[in-house]
Amino acid sequence: MQKKIKWMKKAALCVMMALAVTIVQGCGGAKTEEERLADMQEFTSPDGSASIYLDKSWENEEGQYEGWLFAGSPDGREALYLLQFPKKGVNRMAEDMENMKSLVAETYGISGETEAEAPEIPGMENVSAQTVTIQVGSTAADSYVVYGETDYAWYTVMFVAYTMNDDVIANAKASCSKFAEQAPEEEDSTTVEITDTVRWFNASYAVLTEMNGWDYNRFAGLAANEETKELEQQSLSEWWGVTDRASADETLDWALNEGHRASFAEEMEYLEQGGFFELDDEGKTAFLEENFTYDSDEVAFYASFYPSAYEAYKQNGAKAIAGWDYCRAMNLLSFYYLAGYYTETEALDKSLEIAQQIQPEFTSWDEMVESYLLGYEYWGQESSDERRAVYEDLKGRADNPYAVDYNLTLEKTW
Repeated sequence: MQKKIKWMKKAALCVMMALAVTIVQGCGGAKTEEERLADMQEFTSPDGSASIYLDKSWENEEGQYEGWLFAGSPDGREALYLLQFPKKGVNRMAEDMENMKSLVAETYGISGETEAEAPEIPGMENVSAQTVTIQVGSTAADSYVVYGETDYAWYTVMFVAYTMNDDVIANAKASCSKFAEQAPEEEDSTTVEITDTVRWFNASYAVLTEMNGWDYNRFAGLAANEETKELEQQSLSEWWGVTDRASADETLDWALNEGHRASFAEEMEYLEQGGFFELDDEGKTAFLEENFTYDSDEVAFYASFYPSAYEAYKQNGAKAIAGWDYCRAMNLLSFYYLAGYYTETEALDKSLEIAQQIQPEFTSWDEMVESYLLGYEYWGQESSDERRAVYEDLKGRADNPYAVDYNLTLEKTW
């Protein structure tokens, strides 16, 4: 459930306005790293998850996220932005390293990228560096920007100066040499052991779990705690209209007994009876415009979608997209657990009941996922290529969630 990025441009602008009124001066003769570090002290992010050494005279600036660190020199000549992007969980804001770089570049108006010598950062891998120009409003400044990653997060570390010079970069490298990370420990009330049966549950919605940046190797994908409870209650209300146990049960019942496959079947029959599939492309477009309240984009999509979907419908009936409804029903149970509408045991018991019902409907994960993807296209009115690519990628991983036998004998193991 990736967050929409609206970063601290206000905080950045305040620092940059301070930078704009001064010009960085050289700091005298060259110093050794030890001499530079002697004039520094540790600065730590608000949540204590990341720290770095900076000049003792620098001051912390208020930031927007707990894992982010902002600091600047008293005279406004220099500043640091340490931006942490957790790879998993509710705080995930980027999909990968390149996505993080793109988001940072867009936010700070980065231009003039020139490759630079990267610092050595303890505990961090894939470290690279550039000198760039950043733009906030009408103010521009130079930055030595460093990218890297740990097991816990991707990082962007920006050392900003109105005019960049070798001394600023040398200080930046010294600072990076004292980077430290204390990845936060999540509170988690989940107790279930990840047996093959639970892995089967997880696999049924692993594509979405991965797209959300969650963990398909743990039941429900996230730690169960107050933070995720609040997140899921909000998400269920927004996306499903689920606000309590009663509406949760009602929505689950709809997905299992009706779902989108019901309207899909009705539309296929209506189109067949109306001779839609015998029309040429122009005729199909006209038919949709005359018989549905679609806008022009929807008409263009369904004119292409319906003929291929009809072939699947002729072979399998409503089952052609049943995988979409069934996988979402399994996923809903995990959401209900995180939201506190179901207990852990209730969610697991109901998952087993539903999994045993839907397992015979398909012969393999491939067959179920094909049905899921077709249903996604019907519902989302867009290509399922991205989700298909995620599925194929997952199957190639060492911890492939689909390695569990689709035809496994599902049994209670909790």
